[in-house]
Amino acid sequence: MRVVIKATRDTAGKRELTHERDCRAFLAKIRFAYDTFFSPEEILFLEREGFLVSVQAYIAQSTTFLERPVREQFMLALNAFKAQESAHATTYEHARSIRKIFGSMNAAEYEGAFKQFRECVRSAAETKHLEPLLERASKSLTGNTRVIEQYTGFLTHTDFVPHNFRVVGSNIYLLDHSSLRFGNKYEGWARFLNFMALYNRELEVALSTYVQVNRAPEEYQALQQMRIYRLGEILCYYVRTLPQSEGDLRALNIERIKFWSSLLEAILNGTSLPESCIEAYKKVRDSLRSTEEKVRQQGLH
Repeated sequence: MRVVIKATRDTAGKRELTHERDCRAFLAKIRFAYDTFFSPEEILFLEREGFLVSVQAYIAQSTTFLERPVREQFMLALNAFKAQESAHATTYEHARSIRKIFGSMNAAEYEGAFKQFRECVRSAAETKHLEPLLERASKSLTGNTRVIEQYTGFLTHTDFVPHNFRVVGSNIYLLDHSSLRFGNKYEGWARFLNFMALYNRELEVALSTYVQVNRAPEEYQALQQMRIYRLGEILCYYVRTLPQSEGDLRALNIERIKFWSSLLEAILNGTSLPESCIEAYKKVRDSLRSTEEKVRQQGLH
């Protein structure tokens, strides 16, 4: 029997493992999307000799998400997002305790977090030139506070990307439960679509068009604002890596910053990133990745 073992003696690591377990247990308790989402079987969870150890069953899948036909990817993703949207804080008797388990974000908190991302990016010499772009992004979020707040209170997976779940038949097994929280219903969508802008452009366009055509204009507006928010987050993430990286890795992270800032600009302009820009980035990225990283990426998505 294949298993996945997580072990840590770090305080923050223990807190994350415990939080993830609490989230799994609470999802089962509220029967969240019980016909769509599943969790790997927990085999062992104990603390010994200073280590907190979590052992879960390994979930095998016949093919990766991105190897499936685009139509199948579309339906799997759409059903997953609809399942998340079905869980709203106000629908549960113990809304306060649920929010305590998962955490929550409202429009003001999204705006405050983006201000921190903006400060992070402009504090680095290599990315000060992005300040005008981030100012536009900040104004967009501020100008759409009402729309962002209108669609908060939904349980959303903030890191819903293929390496964090497995697909078996039509069932989705969540591998990461620590990224669940109550927030804007499109925060998970935004992470997924930004990811697919690089890995599967056809799927990104299909899902974005679905929201634009089939839902209220305010919902598409909320999706775009969440994409802006998540791009500010990823820019800050890579800026923070620069002081600790060197050589090809540093060059790669600078290229990543260029790419994600280009996508941010395209979204603010209401346009699509040119395919030539995506392909050029992939070529540079692949030339700068280490051998170990190339191996790790195989079959990841």
